[in-house]
Amino acid sequence: MSTTVSSQLSHGRSALRTVQVLGGGSAGSSAHVRSLASGLVARGVRVTVCAPAAADRAYDFRGAGARHVHVPRRSDPASVAALRAACADADLVHAHGLHAGMRAAMALSGRRVPFVVTWHSRSHEEGARAHLLRLLERRVAKAASVVLGVSSDLVERARRSGARDARLSAVALPEVRRPAFVGEELERLRPKARAELGATDRPLLMAVGSLERHRGYDTLLDATRAWRRLDPVPLLVIAGEGPLRAELQGRIEDEGLPVRLVGSRDDVGELLAAADLALLPGGGEARSVLAQEALHARVPLVAADMEGVPELVGDAAELVPHGDAEALADAVVRLLQDPQRREVLKDKGTQQAASWPTEDETVAQVLSVYDELTKPPPLP
Repeated sequence: MSTTVSSQLSHGRSALRTVQVLGGGSAGSSAHVRSLASGLVARGVRVTVCAPAAADRAYDFRGAGARHVHVPRRSDPASVAALRAACADADLVHAHGLHAGMRAAMALSGRRVPFVVTWHSRSHEEGARAHLLRLLERRVAKAASVVLGVSSDLVERARRSGARDARLSAVALPEVRRPAFVGEELERLRPKARAELGATDRPLLMAVGSLERHRGYDTLLDATRAWRRLDPVPLLVIAGEGPLRAELQGRIEDEGLPVRLVGSRDDVGELLAAADLALLPGGGEARSVLAQEALHARVPLVAADMEGVPELVGDAAELVPHGDAEALADAVVRLLQDPQRREVLKDKGTQQAASWPTEDETVAQVLSVYDELTKPPPLP
Protein backbone atom coordinates (compact mmCIF):
# COMPACT_ATOMS: atom_id res chain seq x y z
CA MET A 1 0.00 0.00 0.00
CA SER A 2 1.21 3.51 -0.76
CA THR A 3 2.92 5.23 2.19
CA THR A 4 0.64 8.26 2.02
CA VAL A 5 -2.54 6.20 1.82
CA SER A 6 -1.34 3.96 4.67
CA SER A 7 -0.58 7.05 6.75
CA GLN A 8 -4.03 8.48 6.09
CA LEU A 9 -5.74 5.32 7.25
CA SER A 10 -3.53 4.75 10.31
CA HIS A 11 -4.01 8.33 11.53
CA GLY A 12 -7.77 8.27 11.12
CA ARG A 13 -7.96 10.44 8.01
CA SER A 14 -10.67 9.57 5.54
CA ALA A 15 -9.72 7.39 2.58
CA LEU A 16 -8.66 9.11 -0.62
CA ARG A 17 -11.73 9.71 -2.80
CA THR A 18 -11.11 9.42 -6.54
CA VAL A 19 -13.35 9.68 -9.58
CA GLN A 20 -12.41 7.84 -12.78
CA VAL A 21 -14.04 9.33 -15.90
CA LEU A 22 -14.58 7.29 -19.06
CA GLY A 23 -16.22 8.27 -22.32
CA GLY A 24 -17.42 5.53 -24.64
CA GLY A 25 -14.19 3.82 -23.70
CA SER A 26 -12.05 1.71 -25.99
CA ALA A 27 -11.40 -1.87 -24.97
CA GLY A 28 -7.96 -0.89 -23.71
CA SER A 29 -8.99 2.13 -21.64
CA SER A 30 -12.09 0.45 -20.21
CA ALA A 31 -10.15 -2.66 -19.16
CA HIS A 32 -7.46 -0.40 -17.68
CA VAL A 33 -10.02 1.51 -15.58
CA ARG A 34 -11.54 -1.74 -14.35
CA SER A 35 -8.10 -3.05 -13.35
CA LEU A 36 -7.13 0.28 -11.81
CA ALA A 37 -10.36 0.49 -9.82
CA SER A 38 -9.83 -3.00 -8.43
CA GLY A 39 -6.25 -2.25 -7.41
CA LEU A 40 -7.06 1.11 -5.85
CA VAL A 41 -9.98 -0.27 -3.85
CA ALA A 42 -7.72 -3.06 -2.55
CA ARG A 43 -5.34 -0.35 -1.30
CA GLY A 44 -8.02 1.51 0.62
CA VAL A 45 -8.94 4.13 -1.98
CA ARG A 46 -12.59 5.02 -2.62
CA VAL A 47 -13.33 4.86 -6.34
CA THR A 48 -16.26 6.20 -8.35
CA VAL A 49 -16.36 5.38 -12.07
CA CYS A 50 -18.32 7.80 -14.24
CA ALA A 51 -19.12 6.04 -17.49
CA PRO A 52 -22.08 5.07 -19.69
CA ALA A 53 -24.19 2.26 -18.27
CA ALA A 54 -23.13 0.01 -21.17
CA ALA A 55 -19.50 0.27 -20.06
CA ASP A 56 -20.41 -0.86 -16.54
CA ARG A 57 -22.37 -3.80 -17.94
CA ALA A 58 -19.37 -4.82 -20.05
CA TYR A 59 -16.61 -4.26 -17.48
CA ASP A 60 -18.44 -4.56 -14.13
CA PHE A 61 -16.82 -1.66 -12.30
CA ARG A 62 -19.07 -2.30 -9.32
CA GLY A 63 -17.78 -5.86 -9.21
CA ALA A 64 -14.31 -4.37 -8.72
CA GLY A 65 -15.55 -2.54 -5.62
CA ALA A 66 -16.14 0.84 -7.27
CA ARG A 67 -19.27 2.96 -7.24
CA HIS A 68 -20.66 3.49 -10.73
CA VAL A 69 -22.42 6.66 -11.89
CA HIS A 70 -24.04 6.65 -15.31
CA VAL A 71 -22.77 9.62 -17.32
CA PRO A 72 -23.51 9.57 -21.08
CA ARG A 73 -20.70 10.12 -23.57
CA ARG A 74 -21.90 13.63 -24.34
CA SER A 75 -20.86 17.18 -23.49
CA ASP A 76 -24.36 18.63 -23.17
CA PRO A 77 -25.19 20.62 -20.01
CA ALA A 78 -27.09 17.76 -18.37
CA SER A 79 -24.19 15.31 -18.77
CA VAL A 80 -21.64 17.83 -17.54
CA ALA A 81 -23.88 18.63 -14.57
CA ALA A 82 -24.13 14.91 -13.72
CA LEU A 83 -20.35 14.64 -13.87
CA ARG A 84 -19.92 17.76 -11.74
CA ALA A 85 -22.21 16.30 -9.09
CA ALA A 86 -20.31 13.00 -9.07
CA CYS A 87 -17.02 14.89 -8.59
CA ALA A 88 -18.37 17.19 -5.85
CA ASP A 89 -16.54 15.49 -2.94
CA ALA A 90 -13.60 14.03 -4.89
CA ASP A 91 -10.04 14.51 -3.69
CA LEU A 92 -8.79 13.80 -7.23
CA VAL A 93 -10.33 13.26 -10.66
CA HIS A 94 -8.73 11.02 -13.28
CA ALA A 95 -10.07 11.07 -16.84
CA HIS A 96 -9.20 8.47 -19.46
CA GLY A 97 -9.10 9.67 -23.06
CA LEU A 98 -9.27 13.05 -24.68
CA HIS A 99 -13.05 13.48 -24.77
CA ALA A 100 -13.46 12.25 -21.20
CA GLY A 101 -10.74 14.71 -20.25
CA MET A 102 -12.60 17.59 -21.87
CA ARG A 103 -15.85 16.79 -20.09
CA ALA A 104 -14.05 16.43 -16.77
CA ALA A 105 -12.30 19.76 -17.28
CA MET A 106 -15.69 21.38 -17.91
CA ALA A 107 -17.17 19.75 -14.81
CA LEU A 108 -14.25 20.91 -12.64
CA SER A 109 -14.26 24.48 -13.95
CA GLY A 110 -13.77 26.87 -11.04
CA ARG A 111 -12.65 24.15 -8.60
CA ARG A 112 -9.12 23.49 -7.38
CA VAL A 113 -9.14 19.70 -7.56
CA PRO A 114 -6.10 17.69 -8.72
CA PHE A 115 -6.86 16.50 -12.24
CA VAL A 116 -5.07 13.65 -14.03
CA VAL A 117 -5.70 12.67 -17.66
CA THR A 118 -4.42 9.49 -19.30
CA TRP A 119 -4.02 9.64 -23.08
CA HIS A 120 -4.52 6.07 -24.31
CA SER A 121 -4.51 6.79 -28.03
CA ARG A 122 -4.11 9.44 -30.66
CA SER A 123 -7.42 10.58 -32.12
CA HIS A 124 -7.81 10.50 -35.89
CA GLU A 125 -9.54 13.36 -37.69
CA GLU A 126 -9.15 15.12 -41.03
CA GLY A 127 -9.76 18.63 -42.38
CA ALA A 128 -11.56 21.11 -40.13
CA ARG A 129 -12.14 18.43 -37.51
CA ALA A 130 -8.37 17.93 -37.22
CA HIS A 131 -8.02 21.63 -36.26
CA LEU A 132 -10.75 21.24 -33.63
CA LEU A 133 -8.97 18.14 -32.33
CA ARG A 134 -5.73 20.08 -31.81
CA LEU A 135 -7.66 22.78 -29.92
CA LEU A 136 -9.23 20.08 -27.76
CA GLU A 137 -5.84 18.54 -27.04
CA ARG A 138 -4.44 21.90 -25.95
CA ARG A 139 -7.43 22.62 -23.72
CA VAL A 140 -7.19 19.25 -21.96
CA ALA A 141 -3.39 19.27 -21.69
CA LYS A 142 -3.35 22.71 -20.08
CA ALA A 143 -6.22 21.88 -17.69
CA ALA A 144 -4.59 18.75 -16.30
CA SER A 145 -2.31 18.70 -13.27
CA VAL A 146 -0.57 15.71 -14.87
CA VAL A 147 -0.99 14.07 -18.28
CA LEU A 148 -0.06 10.39 -18.40
CA GLY A 149 0.73 9.09 -21.89
CA VAL A 150 0.79 5.34 -22.50
CA SER A 151 3.54 5.71 -25.13
CA SER A 152 6.46 8.08 -25.60
CA ASP A 153 4.91 9.74 -28.66
CA LEU A 154 1.77 10.59 -26.67
CA VAL A 155 3.86 12.09 -23.87
CA GLU A 156 5.67 14.27 -26.40
CA ARG A 157 2.37 15.23 -28.01
CA ALA A 158 1.00 16.30 -24.63
CA ARG A 159 4.07 18.43 -24.00
CA ARG A 160 3.73 20.12 -27.38
CA SER A 161 0.08 20.77 -26.52
CA GLY A 162 1.07 22.71 -23.41
CA ALA A 163 0.91 20.14 -20.61
CA ARG A 164 2.49 21.40 -17.40
CA ASP A 165 3.58 17.88 -16.47
CA ALA A 166 3.53 14.92 -18.89
CA ARG A 167 4.84 11.48 -17.98
CA LEU A 168 5.05 8.00 -19.46
CA SER A 169 2.47 5.75 -17.84
CA ALA A 170 2.76 2.06 -17.10
CA VAL A 171 -0.39 0.34 -18.39
CA ALA A 172 -0.67 -3.41 -17.98
CA LEU A 173 -2.79 -5.80 -20.00
CA PRO A 174 -5.28 -7.04 -17.38
CA GLU A 175 -5.17 -10.72 -16.57
CA VAL A 176 -8.71 -11.13 -17.90
CA ARG A 177 -7.50 -10.16 -21.39
CA ARG A 178 -4.70 -12.72 -21.43
CA PRO A 179 -5.20 -16.16 -23.02
CA ALA A 180 -7.32 -18.36 -20.77
CA PHE A 181 -5.88 -21.58 -22.16
CA VAL A 182 -2.26 -22.61 -22.64
CA GLY A 183 -0.25 -25.72 -23.35
CA GLU A 184 -2.03 -29.03 -23.87
CA GLU A 185 -5.46 -27.61 -23.05
CA LEU A 186 -5.08 -25.02 -25.80
CA GLU A 187 -3.96 -27.67 -28.28
CA ARG A 188 -7.18 -29.61 -27.57
CA LEU A 189 -9.33 -26.52 -28.15
CA ARG A 190 -7.59 -25.23 -31.28
CA PRO A 191 -9.21 -27.70 -33.73
CA LYS A 192 -12.69 -26.82 -32.45
CA ALA A 193 -12.12 -23.06 -32.83
CA ARG A 194 -10.57 -23.47 -36.28
CA ALA A 195 -13.40 -25.74 -37.45
CA GLU A 196 -16.00 -23.22 -36.32
CA LEU A 197 -14.28 -20.51 -38.37
CA GLY A 198 -13.83 -22.72 -41.43
CA ALA A 199 -10.04 -23.01 -41.22
CA THR A 200 -9.57 -26.74 -40.56
CA ASP A 201 -7.15 -27.31 -43.43
CA ARG A 202 -5.92 -23.81 -44.18
CA PRO A 203 -3.92 -21.08 -42.40
CA LEU A 204 -5.98 -18.88 -40.07
CA LEU A 205 -5.20 -15.15 -39.84
CA MET A 206 -6.89 -13.00 -37.14
CA ALA A 207 -7.52 -9.27 -36.90
CA VAL A 208 -9.49 -7.73 -34.04
CA GLY A 209 -10.91 -4.25 -33.54
CA SER A 210 -13.78 -1.91 -34.28
CA LEU A 211 -14.59 -1.58 -37.98
CA GLU A 212 -13.43 2.02 -38.42
CA ARG A 213 -11.36 3.73 -41.10
CA HIS A 214 -8.23 4.34 -39.05
CA ARG A 215 -7.94 0.62 -38.24
CA GLY A 216 -6.51 -0.05 -41.71
CA TYR A 217 -9.01 -2.64 -42.92
CA ASP A 218 -9.00 -1.27 -46.47
CA THR A 219 -5.27 -1.99 -46.62
CA LEU A 220 -5.84 -5.40 -45.09
CA LEU A 221 -8.45 -6.38 -47.69
CA ASP A 222 -6.16 -5.15 -50.46
CA ALA A 223 -3.44 -7.45 -49.09
CA THR A 224 -5.70 -10.52 -49.18
CA ARG A 225 -5.67 -10.46 -52.97
CA ALA A 226 -2.06 -11.66 -52.93
CA TRP A 227 -2.88 -14.58 -50.64
CA ARG A 228 -5.38 -16.07 -53.09
CA ARG A 229 -2.48 -17.53 -55.07
CA LEU A 230 -1.39 -19.65 -52.08
CA ASP A 231 -2.44 -23.27 -51.71
CA PRO A 232 -4.29 -23.66 -49.44
CA VAL A 233 -5.69 -20.14 -49.41
CA PRO A 234 -5.42 -18.54 -45.94
CA LEU A 235 -8.63 -17.41 -44.25
CA LEU A 236 -8.68 -13.96 -42.66
CA VAL A 237 -11.14 -13.57 -39.78
CA ILE A 238 -11.94 -10.08 -38.49
CA ALA A 239 -13.64 -9.82 -35.09
CA GLY A 240 -15.34 -6.52 -34.34
CA GLU A 241 -18.25 -4.27 -35.22
CA GLY A 242 -18.47 -0.72 -36.51
CA PRO A 243 -19.63 1.69 -39.19
CA LEU A 244 -17.57 0.08 -41.98
CA ARG A 245 -19.19 -3.35 -41.73
CA ALA A 246 -21.50 -3.00 -44.76
CA GLU A 247 -18.73 -1.48 -46.89
CA LEU A 248 -16.23 -4.19 -45.96
CA GLN A 249 -18.75 -6.99 -46.45
CA GLY A 250 -19.58 -5.56 -49.87
CA ARG A 251 -15.92 -5.64 -50.90
CA ILE A 252 -15.50 -9.20 -49.62
CA GLU A 253 -18.44 -10.41 -51.70
CA ASP A 254 -17.78 -8.34 -54.82
CA GLU A 255 -14.07 -9.25 -54.97
CA GLY A 256 -14.36 -12.81 -53.72
CA LEU A 257 -11.90 -12.21 -50.88
CA PRO A 258 -11.03 -15.02 -48.40
CA VAL A 259 -12.29 -13.02 -45.43
CA ARG A 260 -14.96 -13.54 -42.75
CA LEU A 261 -16.43 -10.82 -40.55
CA VAL A 262 -17.57 -12.49 -37.34
CA GLY A 263 -18.74 -9.42 -35.39
CA SER A 264 -18.12 -8.80 -31.72
CA ARG A 265 -17.11 -11.93 -29.84
CA ASP A 266 -16.63 -12.73 -26.17
CA ASP A 267 -14.17 -15.52 -27.02
CA VAL A 268 -11.61 -13.44 -28.94
CA GLY A 269 -8.78 -14.77 -26.76
CA GLU A 270 -9.54 -18.36 -27.72
CA LEU A 271 -9.96 -17.53 -31.41
CA LEU A 272 -6.72 -15.56 -31.46
CA ALA A 273 -4.81 -18.34 -29.72
CA ALA A 274 -6.01 -20.74 -32.46
CA ALA A 275 -4.65 -18.52 -35.25
CA ASP A 276 -1.43 -18.93 -37.20
CA LEU A 277 -0.84 -15.18 -37.42
CA ALA A 278 -2.31 -12.01 -35.88
CA LEU A 279 -2.58 -8.89 -38.04
CA LEU A 280 -2.65 -5.24 -36.91
CA PRO A 281 -2.96 -3.13 -40.09
CA GLY A 282 -3.78 0.23 -38.49
CA GLY A 283 -3.92 2.35 -35.36
CA GLY A 284 -6.38 3.12 -32.63
CA GLU A 285 -4.48 2.48 -29.40
CA ALA A 286 -0.92 3.37 -28.48
CA ARG A 287 -0.71 0.12 -26.50
CA SER A 288 -2.68 -2.13 -28.83
CA VAL A 289 -4.69 -4.73 -26.94
CA LEU A 290 -4.48 -7.09 -29.92
CA ALA A 291 -0.68 -6.83 -30.03
CA GLN A 292 -0.44 -7.60 -26.32
CA GLU A 293 -2.88 -10.50 -26.51
CA ALA A 294 -1.05 -11.98 -29.50
CA LEU A 295 2.36 -11.90 -27.84
CA HIS A 296 0.98 -13.34 -24.61
CA ALA A 297 -0.69 -16.11 -26.64
CA ARG A 298 2.51 -16.83 -28.63
CA VAL A 299 0.86 -15.93 -31.94
CA PRO A 300 3.25 -14.29 -34.45
CA LEU A 301 2.22 -10.70 -35.18
CA VAL A 302 2.42 -8.60 -38.35
CA ALA A 303 1.74 -4.95 -37.52
CA ALA A 304 1.77 -1.51 -39.11
CA ASP A 305 4.78 0.52 -38.01
CA MET A 306 2.92 3.43 -36.43
CA GLU A 307 2.18 5.24 -33.18
CA GLY A 308 3.30 3.26 -30.13
CA VAL A 309 3.54 -0.16 -31.78
CA PRO A 310 7.36 -0.39 -32.19
CA GLU A 311 7.85 0.73 -28.58
CA LEU A 312 5.34 -1.88 -27.41
CA VAL A 313 6.49 -4.94 -29.37
CA GLY A 314 10.22 -4.31 -29.89
CA ASP A 315 11.65 -6.96 -32.23
CA ALA A 316 8.91 -9.47 -31.37
CA ALA A 317 6.79 -8.72 -34.47
CA GLU A 318 7.12 -8.15 -38.18
CA LEU A 319 6.57 -4.41 -38.78
CA VAL A 320 5.49 -3.07 -42.16
CA PRO A 321 4.89 0.49 -43.41
CA HIS A 322 1.44 1.79 -42.54
CA GLY A 323 -0.94 1.72 -45.51
CA ASP A 324 1.35 -0.48 -47.66
CA ALA A 325 -0.80 -3.45 -48.73
CA GLU A 326 1.98 -5.05 -50.77
CA ALA A 327 4.41 -5.01 -47.82
CA LEU A 328 1.73 -6.43 -45.53
CA ALA A 329 0.90 -9.21 -48.00
CA ASP A 330 4.57 -10.06 -48.50
CA ALA A 331 5.22 -10.26 -44.76
CA VAL A 332 2.30 -12.63 -44.27
CA VAL A 333 3.38 -14.89 -47.15
CA ARG A 334 6.97 -15.02 -45.86
CA LEU A 335 5.86 -16.01 -42.36
CA LEU A 336 3.43 -18.66 -43.56
CA GLN A 337 6.25 -20.22 -45.56
CA ASP A 338 8.82 -19.97 -42.75
CA PRO A 339 7.84 -22.01 -39.65
CA GLN A 340 11.27 -21.41 -38.11
CA ARG A 341 10.78 -17.63 -38.19
CA ARG A 342 7.34 -18.06 -36.62
CA GLU A 343 8.90 -19.99 -33.74
CA VAL A 344 11.49 -17.25 -33.27
CA LEU A 345 8.74 -14.63 -33.08
CA LYS A 346 6.80 -16.73 -30.57
CA ASP A 347 9.83 -16.89 -28.26
CA LYS A 348 10.59 -13.20 -28.70
CA GLY A 349 6.95 -12.42 -27.99
CA THR A 350 7.08 -14.31 -24.70
CA GLN A 351 10.23 -12.39 -23.70
CA GLN A 352 8.74 -9.04 -24.70
CA ALA A 353 5.49 -9.69 -22.82
CA ALA A 354 7.49 -10.49 -19.69
CA SER A 355 9.03 -6.99 -19.85
CA TRP A 356 5.66 -5.21 -19.74
CA PRO A 357 4.39 -3.75 -16.45
CA THR A 358 2.18 -5.85 -14.20
CA GLU A 359 -1.20 -4.69 -12.94
CA ASP A 360 0.32 -4.12 -9.48
CA GLU A 361 3.07 -1.96 -10.97
CA THR A 362 0.49 0.02 -12.94
CA VAL A 363 -1.62 0.71 -9.86
CA ALA A 364 1.46 1.60 -7.80
CA GLN A 365 2.62 4.18 -10.33
CA VAL A 366 -0.80 5.81 -10.58
CA LEU A 367 -1.16 5.86 -6.81
CA SER A 368 2.23 7.54 -6.46
CA VAL A 369 0.96 10.32 -8.76
CA TYR A 370 -2.20 10.64 -6.66
CA ASP A 371 -0.13 10.85 -3.47
CA GLU A 372 2.06 13.54 -4.96
CA LEU A 373 -0.93 15.65 -5.98
CA THR A 374 -2.98 15.24 -2.79
CA LYS A 375 -0.37 15.32 -0.02
CA PRO A 376 -0.90 18.22 2.38
CA PRO A 377 1.44 21.20 2.05
CA PRO A 378 4.37 21.32 4.51
CA LEU A 379 3.81 23.19 7.76
CA PRO A 380 5.32 26.69 7.86
